[in-house]
Amino acid sequence: MVCYYHSERPAVGICRHCGRALCGDDAADVEDILACRGRHETQVRAIRLAERNASLQAERAAAGFVRNAVFYGLAGAAFAALGLYELRWLGVQAVFLIVIGAFLLYAAVANLLESRRFR
Repeated sequence: MVCYYHSERPAVGICRHCGRALCGDDAADVEDILACRGRHETQVRAIRLAERNASLQAERAAAGFVRNAVFYGLAGAAFAALGLYELRWLGVQAVFLIVIGAFLLYAAVANLLESRRFR
């Protein structure tokens, strides 16, 4: 692979913005990312900033799903336990509590699995 701007020189990397091969003279190091010197440094900084923001948003989303999973898990366990405890006295109403508990436990597992997509 040769430099896009100097076809007689070997390339040391590729510009993150335009995808062109660059030699050492044309490559600018922007936060450990290569960019065309004097042409795409600003755009590569913007790309890097967008990547950082996306990473932060993903961490926040994952934390939200984990919080939801904990809440749904505790609420589901409480409903299911209450339904099982009252099954003898409440009958069908206790089954309804158990079903609500099972649904909340399912929601907890679903939220926990969804949180893993963002990590």
